[in-house]
Amino acid sequence: MASSEESDSSREAAGFFVEQSIVVSAARHCGHAFQWVQVMSDDKAISAAKRPRARKRRFYEMGPDFNGGRPGFWVADESVLPPHRVYRLPASTPPVPYMFDKSDGSLPYDLEVCFRWWLVSDRTKAVFERVDPEAFVFVRCDVRVPQGRYHGPDYWLCDVVRVLDALDETESCLRIGVRDDVRYIDHGQKYYGFIPGYKLVFREAAIGNAHIFRMAYDEATVICDQEFKDACKSAGLRRIRFRDPSKSRY
Repeated sequence: MASSEESDSSREAAGFFVEQSIVVSAARHCGHAFQWVQVMSDDKAISAAKRPRARKRRFYEMGPDFNGGRPGFWVADESVLPPHRVYRLPASTPPVPYMFDKSDGSLPYDLEVCFRWWLVSDRTKAVFERVDPEAFVFVRCDVRVPQGRYHGPDYWLCDVVRVLDALDETESCLRIGVRDDVRYIDHGQKYYGFIPGYKLVFREAAIGNAHIFRMAYDEATVICDQEFKDACKSAGLRRIRFRDPSKSRY
């Protein structure tokens, strides 16, 4: 017969192993629980990864689409225009006399170049004002023809007067310098120069709700967003060029 000490030792040993078994079992159970939580976390991570991200706005260089043909229209009296060194078109400019002569070349489409500004049709003006009315100044054109009176749609001199410093210079590829040529109006000031294969990336926070603007330090370049481009396309406006400047081209 086993002594009480042996029984106690056996019980203690049994108890020890039972306790150890419980600990091990609990550890294994916690291990499974931990793995299950990890799997759930991974599933949630995968699910989160599949969620659509906020789409970045797309921007385009915008301007007349030159076809190389001879234009049959011109400003008949340039004296009404602002001086050469005034880049932006004053809203107080009087109606601009324009000659349309199809015998001399093609008549204007919806958007044509006119010095530092644009010559736009009446329907182009309507689209521009609907999408971003605060970005423009329009001056009516007094259209004339060689014989008789003009009976076509109205045309306007148009200027994009909003200028934004919105370029992300660290992500873009272009020349950035200070103008040292005294012949330029921006002599001594910062400027952007486009090199072969240039790329432009913009800071959306600096653009805000604007749909079209001129670039600071290169005001000859007009930038619009996808909504503005879509509005022009939907209206069927002709002879307007859009180029994605975020894609470098060599």
